[in-house]
Amino acid sequence: MIDFLLNGASRRCEATPDTSVLELLRDTLGQTGTKEGCATGDCGACTVAIGEADATGAWRYHAANACITPAHQLNGRALVTVEGLARGDALHPAQAAMVECHASQCGFCTPGIVMSLFTLHEGQRHDPAPLTPERLESALGGNLCRCTGYRPIRDAAMTLADHPEPAVKAWEPPPRESAGEAEAPRAPATGAEASPPGDIGFAQPDSLEALIAERRANPEAPLVAGGTDLWLEVTQRLTRFPRVVDLTRVPELQALEEATLDDGRRGWWLGGAVTYARLEPLLAEHYPSFAHLLHRLGSAQVRNRGTLGGNIANASPIGDTPPVLLALGSRLWLAGPGDGKGEGEGIAERELPLDDFFLDYKHTALREGEVVRAIFLPRPDPERELRVWKLSKRREDDISAVLGAFAWRLSDGVMRDVRLAFGGMAAIPKRATAAEGALEGRPPTPEAFAAARTALASDFQPMSDVRGSADYRRLTAANLLERLRLVLGDELDDDHASYDKAHGSREVMLHAYAH
Repeated sequence: MIDFLLNGASRRCEATPDTSVLELLRDTLGQTGTKEGCATGDCGACTVAIGEADATGAWRYHAANACITPAHQLNGRALVTVEGLARGDALHPAQAAMVECHASQCGFCTPGIVMSLFTLHEGQRHDPAPLTPERLESALGGNLCRCTGYRPIRDAAMTLADHPEPAVKAWEPPPRESAGEAEAPRAPATGAEASPPGDIGFAQPDSLEALIAERRANPEAPLVAGGTDLWLEVTQRLTRFPRVVDLTRVPELQALEEATLDDGRRGWWLGGAVTYARLEPLLAEHYPSFAHLLHRLGSAQVRNRGTLGGNIANASPIGDTPPVLLALGSRLWLAGPGDGKGEGEGIAERELPLDDFFLDYKHTALREGEVVRAIFLPRPDPERELRVWKLSKRREDDISAVLGAFAWRLSDGVMRDVRLAFGGMAAIPKRATAAEGALEGRPPTPEAFAAARTALASDFQPMSDVRGSADYRRLTAANLLERLRLVLGDELDDDHASYDKAHGSREVMLHAYAH
């Protein structure tokens, strides 16, 4: 049973465990304003707003792709769709601006665009920073307009503040004392009730202990957090899941905690179900190149839902974050069923270097029933640098062909602690240990980097697929190393160090990038 608020009214529905929010809206509730476009989370036609009340009782909303969001995750939350914004003839500013700027053409994608503008506008109540072109691009980056009406859509977004606020927020519930029959949604099942006998198959444990108990009982049931990858099995391969385990209600997997490892390294444990959107401020402050990557990883709708733990546990060879974490020397905190006192009770926890996690294509070191509890992100060393570069057919919201992450420090003019990691070059995200050895302890000269590029041939034997041929991957991975050399040359020049930048080589490589 799913208890939630739909456009301010309490709703209670039954659904199978693999039902999406979009299916619930259109097939069960008859709310057809939300459209199905791609069913993969790419086009944004199905964008809705999901809200949660904060500690003050104020509602905070994030945009989500309804086509790949599990319906049962609405439990105890608020859902706002395009039908819920207006009260009679009084339009929400997102709607009024779209009308005034003639920003709707065929109208099919318009509901999703309006909902993205809605979450942008409502978000400015909590973060009243100016609406810059970059912020607007981030908000609308997950919405396609098939009629190419982007200019008037942008104009509408920039004029949101010019339209009057609705006197009544029709999409939010009335205050509890005057709510009448519009009850607040019931809380989801917790603890031992998370997976009772005869339930519909969507378990929502609310503690690590309850999660591990569920894993012990149903180790084959798929885990879902954001659903940005798993739900494609439903929409594209028509897979039916008899049972699903939701990770979003487990507090231990939502934690962001400072920590010090036994080896003295300081940093943060990032819960396995922490979303990219929650990570952005931390990464922007400490690892700007990592934060920039997130904006190329997916749209706002994807970043609001997708999780770092999911990107790792999915073990895709083209996952964007694992190469960066490999370059940083991250560790994993794993949790699974323990032996207890001979009855299989308790929780077994262990740490593992990320280097030892990926074993083969889609095969990891996770034991039966284990989950990624947290990921250790080291605090940046002021002497250590990080660069991350992604190659894909589209600049944003696209899958990597090749991704390179490079970390190092310069000490007395030579490179130390070199870690080079790539995605898209092997069956797993992997470090280029031979290339690292070619650079370690050497100054960043053209000769050293030429040796590193040659060493890549022994590190990787990439395959060809729709995103790029093996030859393309070998060439571009080597080009990324040359790009790193050019960056080091610029930095050394800025520091007035004596280093030959080899301008001719720079011109050749920039020509290669352009083609």
